[in-house]
Amino acid sequence: MRLKEILGKINPLKKDDYKKHIFGLMVVGGGGTRLWPVSRNSSPKQFLRLFNDKTLTQITAYRFNKIIDWDKIFAVTTSDAYKKEIIKEIPEFLPKNIIVEPMKRNTAAAHALGALYISKKDPDAVILNESADHLVDPQRAYFKNLFAAAEAVFGKDLLLAVGIKPTYPNVGYGYIKKGERLADVGGKYIFKLDAFTEKPELKVAEKYVASGDYFWNANQYVWGAKAFLAALSKHAPEIAKGMEEISKVTGSPKEEEVMKNVYEKLPDISVDYAVSEKAGNFIMIIADYRWTDIGDWKEVWENLDKDTNGNVIVKGENASEVINIDTSDAIIHTGGRVIAIVDVDNIAVIDTKDVLLICAKSRAQSVKKIVEKLKEEKRADLL
Repeated sequence: MRLKEILGKINPLKKDDYKKHIFGLMVVGGGGTRLWPVSRNSSPKQFLRLFNDKTLTQITAYRFNKIIDWDKIFAVTTSDAYKKEIIKEIPEFLPKNIIVEPMKRNTAAAHALGALYISKKDPDAVILNESADHLVDPQRAYFKNLFAAAEAVFGKDLLLAVGIKPTYPNVGYGYIKKGERLADVGGKYIFKLDAFTEKPELKVAEKYVASGDYFWNANQYVWGAKAFLAALSKHAPEIAKGMEEISKVTGSPKEEEVMKNVYEKLPDISVDYAVSEKAGNFIMIIADYRWTDIGDWKEVWENLDKDTNGNVIVKGENASEVINIDTSDAIIHTGGRVIAIVDVDNIAVIDTKDVLLICAKSRAQSVKKIVEKLKEEKRADLL
């Protein structure tokens, strides 16, 4: 059946009831290596108080709660310590809705586990998937987009991705290609998703942006729990089989042991590779809100208030004095000692108790190379 026919098919469930079945799933993992040295394994970027003394995890959870009750907001994370941190930051978050993976296995397993647990609560659930390290603005437009997406996939075998209109040829993001227009749902046009593409070379990214048909893949997915689990069975059978084993013991004393045994055998693969690039039932909408993946210090700078010279000062745990003379468009993170900076523009100075990072703000993505070098040298003390 063609996607347009599926979209137009009479929903066996009451169309107006889709909001009652909306769930939020936060993926609270990742190391935030490009925000090193502040982001570490013990305190990754989603738990850093960079934005008005709030963490990205808090911002994401409370944003969800504006449209979803707490009993329908779930999180998948990768350690008991992270679970405790979520509960500490967001006391309203139900502990039973925070699912701890026994080990990291990338985003395919995380989304699968979340869909499994949510489907146990509501087989007709529509899941709004969100990473815990994204910012959106304005929120009203964001909610309108998500409601339209949820209505489009509710009760149907469809998977939906939100496309972000690119503002420049970013080589750090994957892209999705817009296909034919299929329908108007909830005041938003729904398009066929023609292709997922990996992070491109600069010249390719420039062509994508110029064409007007390619959009950043924000990993903001909306799908029915049934539809996603069915897609796993078709395109990622190892993961699907593992979820079936876990499903048999959820809520029992064997749950933790079985999940650990299953995860040891699961492939370490992203949801994009496992499902998105293979599935033929993907549709998309184009976001009309601003989206930011806080992926490096330049992105932090862009999302904070600046002084008259375009500078941002972030006070770390050990706030200290900054002496700034004739410097502009800089981000400075204090770490306890006085920072004096003179006549240097577009720079990132990130100070912590044990590391001082200095780099061109425009090359902030390259911080990951330092982390990779430290991993090779097994410098766990700095990771």
